[in-house]
Amino acid sequence: MTGGAAGHRSAVAPRDDLASTLRSLDGASYGRYKSLSGRWSVAGVQLEVLRVQADPFAPPSRVRLTVSDAGLPADLYGTADRRRALASFLLRGLRRALRGTPVQVDAGGPEVLERSAGTVRDDGVVVVELGVPFPGPKRRILGREAATLLGETLPDAAHASLRWASVDQRAARAFVETVEDAVALRAALGERGLVAFVADGAVLPRRSGVDDRPLEGATPFSGPSERSVTLEAPNAGPVTGMGVPEGVTLIVGGGYHGKSTLLRALEAGVYDHVPGDGREQVVTRPDAVKLRAEDGRAVIHDDVSAFVAHLPSGEPTDDFSTTNASGSTSQAASTVEAVEAGADVLLIDEDTSATNMMIRDARMQQLIATEPLVPFVERVRPLHAEHGVSTVLVMGGSGDYLGVADTVIMMDAYRASDVTARAHEIAASGPSRAVEHTGFPAVAPRVVDPASLDPTARGKRKVSARGRDRLTFGEDDIDLSAVEQIADRSQVAGIGRALALLSDGVLDGTVTLAEGLDLLDAELDRRGLEALLDGRSEDVARPRRHEVAAALNRLRSLRLKGV
Repeated sequence: MTGGAAGHRSAVAPRDDLASTLRSLDGASYGRYKSLSGRWSVAGVQLEVLRVQADPFAPPSRVRLTVSDAGLPADLYGTADRRRALASFLLRGLRRALRGTPVQVDAGGPEVLERSAGTVRDDGVVVVELGVPFPGPKRRILGREAATLLGETLPDAAHASLRWASVDQRAARAFVETVEDAVALRAALGERGLVAFVADGAVLPRRSGVDDRPLEGATPFSGPSERSVTLEAPNAGPVTGMGVPEGVTLIVGGGYHGKSTLLRALEAGVYDHVPGDGREQVVTRPDAVKLRAEDGRAVIHDDVSAFVAHLPSGEPTDDFSTTNASGSTSQAASTVEAVEAGADVLLIDEDTSATNMMIRDARMQQLIATEPLVPFVERVRPLHAEHGVSTVLVMGGSGDYLGVADTVIMMDAYRASDVTARAHEIAASGPSRAVEHTGFPAVAPRVVDPASLDPTARGKRKVSARGRDRLTFGEDDIDLSAVEQIADRSQVAGIGRALALLSDGVLDGTVTLAEGLDLLDAELDRRGLEALLDGRSEDVARPRRHEVAAALNRLRSLRLKGV
């Protein structure tokens, strides 16, 4: 159910006696709720019962509401980005209208994503899907409560939040224009030679690790004059801020001065944000990927020779597998996997990196003559020069990176300054480490064995999100806790459905993994989320190819057909 496809169903006259039907079922066995399946006309809203839960303790029933006469201005749904933004605005209003009820509305957090829970069609029709627990705690239908919930509460909320005459029209326009501006700013990065942009006045700190709202009283961002650029937004006009250039950029500074906060804002900049988030005009190229060490992850047939030159055992490192990777090996694998999947920007924080993956100073070079690990400091420049992949790196503990950085931004009490010239002076004047390795070898394209990408368990397809950081796929339980750019549970569900789509003939043993991801993106662009749902009704949000690839690479049953 997406874009132009949702709601275009065969013409079957909806029934208009839902409330009386429910009252007549009062006291009946819970299973009689299944008789509600189908379409109903309720107070000017089409209500369709898509799926009925088996019992009161099962996942909620699934209900679709369609408002054909929402009266939305045509200019607000004239493009795909505007439809996505308007649908997000309306969903958030519906969530507020249903607050205090058991109804589940997947409106999401500060990111404005394409969601199956709500769409505005290209003809202005609004379609939403909700999780609705049908009342009956003792496995007996509570008909009067159900009649109130489905026959009054839902249509009343729809009228209050999905019709143009009832919503805050100025806020709706501001929401749509904010998203459209972010899209335009992000699109301008490449032609200006930038990988990211942070507008002056942006609020980057969050309230806490579990509260993504902007921190009250936080210092607004102000970029250094040397890095000031002005980009044009279609609604806001000229927007001035700090441009992060292509190449190698270091973010330095003392502890607690805002280095990681800036990097986290850049991580989130691959998504559009709601008005009032503080990061509405913080944008990053869409193929930017955050990397980190991940002790214990599985690595399947990765070419990690760029970072592991040799092993004492003599095993090859250009076709490396393990079920329990170390921090350094896991980060090496994630790096080459990101490049394979098409990342053009890598985001790295020393706090979550493996130290021996990042640095090997001059004294350690003198003590240990034969080190298998090749530190990232020796690969970061050729990664850009030879493969066009830029890196933004938070670094406060090693001066070795000062000599390889194109740009050095210092954060001091959450204020940014450009210290590139001084950093290069220090790098040139002090003792330097010996360069032991040069270049960055090409990442070998891998071909997945389609038999190993199996979403079935005990003969049934089993694909389900388990919160924000775990995914069940067939017999496998995929740990996504280290994949930091996943927005929410619905995006995890989207990743699972994307893997299932890849397993249905896309990764057929003849195309490379990267080519399969290209085909996935093309299908999502063409069909929207219906490509993932294939007629199902489920809360999913569109995933990026990079998080889909990350899940695939953490699938312990994965095998390759070739490299």
